[in-house]
Amino acid sequence: MPKPRTPRFINFNPSVYFFKPQGVPLRMLEEVILESDEYEAMRLHDILEFDQKTAAKKMKISQPTFARILNSANKKIAEAIVKGKAIRINSANYDK
Repeated sequence: MPKPRTPRFINFNPSVYFFKPQGVPLRMLEEVILESDEYEAMRLHDILEFDQKTAAKKMKISQPTFARILNSANKKIAEAIVKGKAIRINSANYDK
């Protein structure tokens, strides 16, 4: 039986929930779903420039877990860019 998922501390409220390639209607695109913890990991590491250890503490998770979340987010963003997919930010599961 897998270990229960540790709650993540997510402090964000994005004003935009979709990104898509220009000139293609959203209904014609496949989507990549970026989870709220992945969004927060990218925000802390790539935008605010926290190192992984500090960012992990802010999210109240371990550094290895933070690294896995960040890696997952980067792969999803790369897939969307390379394959021309839309990106949807899922903000359903977060604690402030």
